Amino acid sequence: MAEIPPKPWPTGEAEQVEELVRRVLAPNPSPYTYTGTQTYVVGESHGPDCAVIDPGPADEAHIAAILRAVAGRKVAAIMCTHTHRDHSPAAAPLSERTGAPIAGCAPLVLSTDLPRSDESFDTTYAPDRVLEEGEAMRGTGWTLTAVATPGHTSNHLCFALEESGALFTGDHVMGWSTSVVVPPDGDMGAYMTSLEKLLAREDTVYHSAHGAAITRPRQLVRGMIGHRRQRENQILRLLGEEARAVGEFIPAMYKGLDERLVPAAQMSVTAHLIDLEKRGLVAREDEAGVEIWRGA
Repeated sequence: MAEIPPKPWPTGEAEQVEELVRRVLAPNPSPYTYTGTQTYVVGESHGPDCAVIDPGPADEAHIAAILRAVAGRKVAAIMCTHTHRDHSPAAAPLSERTGAPIAGCAPLVLSTDLPRSDESFDTTYAPDRVLEEGEAMRGTGWTLTAVATPGHTSNHLCFALEESGALFTGDHVMGWSTSVVVPPDGDMGAYMTSLEKLLAREDTVYHSAHGAAITRPRQLVRGMIGHRRQRENQILRLLGEEARAVGEFIPAMYKGLDERLVPAAQMSVTAHLIDLEKRGLVAREDEAGVEIWRGA
């Protein structure tokens, strides 16, 4: 996980990141969002229309910055990769102001008493159109095709910009950190399958919701798959020594971890354990109200 760079950050500014893409940073930095959520405006600078990807939090200053980046063009679609609250809440107010339809991922409301380590889900998200794998939204000079990538959340999509070879990866692959996979909706097995799916593609650059553009995408994805396999092996090795509760994995696996990120690490380990359990490699049992994991 990268260090958050010192301020100033380009919050509220429209940065041209490639010919058809401008990026606007929302004012919501945190240990889970890096410098904030990045909204993308896709379309020709002087064209008649554009799309907005991941409009971000329902923050008035950020919505105003998006509208400045739109620069008077018709917003043909407001597209969401998934419905964590740092990604989709601005969709509804932006739709009201522009008349644009909301398209992209399916709605998802997760009811759980489990501790949360990632942004909670946006219960207000109501898309006009849910995109399935391979379906596209189009405008003048741009085409955005849905690529289903469940794992970080069950409803996660990426969007491929066909004209440039770019892929908007939301939180599935980020430019600053690995993605947090939080059960019960987050699924490590599905996440790994989605990474393998991206590895087989030939996208030239990733624009993620957090962090810098990824200019060697397949190299990064290959490394991420290796990292997750290494975590699996760590868990199996530790269970080979003794049975453990989830919290007992963290000191051995995450040296010098920021205390604020311990809940995220625990949920990531839990996601790995659930996946390993599905594959018959580990088992769990209750000991005096504490869930204990053992090698199978």
